[in-house]
Amino acid sequence: MSASITIRPLAPEDHAEWRRLWNAYLTFYETEKPEEVYETTWKRLMDPEVDPKGFIALDEEGKPVGLVHYLFHVSAWLVGPTCYIQDLYVDGDVRGGGVGRKLMETVYKAADEAGAESVYWTTQHFNETARKLYDRIGKLTPFIKYAR
Repeated sequence: MSASITIRPLAPEDHAEWRRLWNAYLTFYETEKPEEVYETTWKRLMDPEVDPKGFIALDEEGKPVGLVHYLFHVSAWLVGPTCYIQDLYVDGDVRGGGVGRKLMETVYKAADEAGAESVYWTTQHFNETARKLYDRIGKLTPFIKYAR
């Protein structure tokens, strides 16, 4: 399937489908966000001067089937920027068909173009489908995440 997938930056006309995809992502992770977060995140995604940035995946018929949000930040450990992939989601009926890989590779390219020295992301331990992809395109680290 991945050969017929188009990845492009999010655009204003994607709002409804972006919201559907991001809501499905949040539902997968058993969380909800207030309307203000949806509105603020969309405004940020549409502003080229701020992060996060986003890409959308379209199938051969132009239907959105996946999205990724990413951002750049500085690090005390590196000279160049670091890229953090914050959200990656692919519709369940096309999962495992290469859409996630194409989204990740597109972020890798954007990170390379920005001079990023590192690209990283997190996932939950039970996300076995995504972890199969991540094990092929990334390196599992020994870090454990804590949060306040």
